[in-house]
Amino acid sequence: MNRPKLQIAKRLGLLGLLCACALAEAAPRHALTLYGEAPKYPASFSHFEYANPDAPKGGVLRRAGFGSFDSLNPFINKGVAADDIGLIYDTLTTNSLDEPFTVYGLLAEKIERGPKNAWVRFHLRPQARFHDGEPVKAEDVAFSFETLVSQGAPQYRAYYADVDKVVVEGVRKVRFDFKHAGNRELPMILGQLPVLPKHWWAERDFSAGSLEPPLGSGPYRVAQVQPGRSISYERVKDYWGRELAVNRGFYNFDRLVFDYYRDNTVALQAFKAGQFDYWLETSAKNWATAYDVPAVRDGRLLKEEIANHNPTGMQGFIFNIRKPLLQDRRIREALALLFDFEWTNRQLFNGAYFRTRSYFDNSELASSGLPGKAELAILEPLRGQVPDEVFDKPFELPVTDGSGIIREQQRRAYQLLTEAGWQVKDDRMVDADGKPVKLEFLLVQAEFERVLLPYKRNLADLGIELEIRRVDVSQYINRLRSRDFDMIVSGFGQSNSPGNEQREYWHSASADNPGSRNFIGLKDPAIDKLVDQLIAADTRQELVDHTRALDRVLLWGHYVVPNWHIKTWRVAYWHHLAHPQVTPRQDIGLMTWWYRGDQAPAATAPAPADEAER
Repeated sequence: MNRPKLQIAKRLGLLGLLCACALAEAAPRHALTLYGEAPKYPASFSHFEYANPDAPKGGVLRRAGFGSFDSLNPFINKGVAADDIGLIYDTLTTNSLDEPFTVYGLLAEKIERGPKNAWVRFHLRPQARFHDGEPVKAEDVAFSFETLVSQGAPQYRAYYADVDKVVVEGVRKVRFDFKHAGNRELPMILGQLPVLPKHWWAERDFSAGSLEPPLGSGPYRVAQVQPGRSISYERVKDYWGRELAVNRGFYNFDRLVFDYYRDNTVALQAFKAGQFDYWLETSAKNWATAYDVPAVRDGRLLKEEIANHNPTGMQGFIFNIRKPLLQDRRIREALALLFDFEWTNRQLFNGAYFRTRSYFDNSELASSGLPGKAELAILEPLRGQVPDEVFDKPFELPVTDGSGIIREQQRRAYQLLTEAGWQVKDDRMVDADGKPVKLEFLLVQAEFERVLLPYKRNLADLGIELEIRRVDVSQYINRLRSRDFDMIVSGFGQSNSPGNEQREYWHSASADNPGSRNFIGLKDPAIDKLVDQLIAADTRQELVDHTRALDRVLLWGHYVVPNWHIKTWRVAYWHHLAHPQVTPRQDIGLMTWWYRGDQAPAATAPAPADEAER
């Protein structure tokens, strides 16, 4: 073979190889992983290992709701939706609870991801049905996407912002085309799309809050509603997806019931009196002291700590930097110095917690020490746009002796405040304009007041007034959406595979969306760039490096007063409930639990709460 023909042959061979790679990338699959690695479960798997396929069906799971509800539409920014209303809907795919980020087909039998993630195609299962017997079609998928983007809460527009169009290719085939290639996570995010019935919503106003039970295709349907007080769901006996591998061992209770309480202290007493079955304990004090009751001692009420392998995220006192008083980084650092975690942990939490020192604590994603070579390569182009300390100082939080005396922190806080132009006049701290400093802490959780009162005293020692304003759930949500607060206590939950949701937390594009979780009000081009680079990471190591770089910049911005975390879920439940021996790494897996027919349910003694407290 002469050289020209050899060159042509090589080129044709290379072209064939590239075509083969493209076809392999786009081949329909039962599951998608973020970086194209093999999923844990093959196409032939029968069930997730953390689910018991032989779990008995039956019984009732009774739980407590908090506050109230006035809507059965969780997709709009109007009203308060009922707990677990999402169980009536199926999504295109479902997440594995023991992998960092892998999705398996649910409504979609197969998924195709285009070359360079330029598009994603879903092939719907022919047996998929809504509860009225109508098949789930590609046009329902397109309707769901277009409705959520045009009429749903603002986070949907942000979440799906990079989708160019949705194309119905057949009765059961739908494709999403992207504005830009390269977003590895977007095909998987679209798999989480809840599919709504187009024919049912054709005669209803999607944007209006309603208590009419909606039509879905999921494992449960709404059975009974007492507005604001209780809601119950019934298992769909002929649920189309009950025999799918991703569902075997799930959704075992015949009924799910939520009774609503306005106060968690009252709810806990009702739980111990047998009014409901399951309680996720978030109070260390309660976990240590509130369960010394006969039902625990004789084994009828069980306490269990389940290992949590998720990043803990960042819970904290969040500053709203839209407010002029909180725009100076030195002021935010000073206010953070006045929180005495060690005293709080010892006196209020029985020493149960760890201080949160990263937005991705309890994981390899958390930054620590000084940035390494890979992180510096990411951060160096942003020098001058991010705090200088990012490059040459490890981020550290103050550690006290737990005595409640924090003079060193107060001195440093006062220094920072005076540098920012604040000063003390007549025993009151005044800002640079000479106005007395008063901050409002918006609160919905009554039990959190005991944590804030010592913090309030520490601020008062420097002449700063902190008003704790507790409101009901509806008012809290409305003020949160309108960004009408100085400080709140909330959190930014994280997974082992952070991605597009980071835009909802930190990106300029979400700052003015009332439904986003950009509570801080961040509009920082440097942070925007770090978020975009994180989302575009091509390997797991790149994701880790970019996440750590973002973490450093957020920490040195002093946008929150970091709180605390624990590395387990603390759950209490009555002995007629049971769960699989293997628990998922990334979740409690409550929908894999079941009702034990050999044990009587808890006695339903009168709850120690009058009607006004429920």
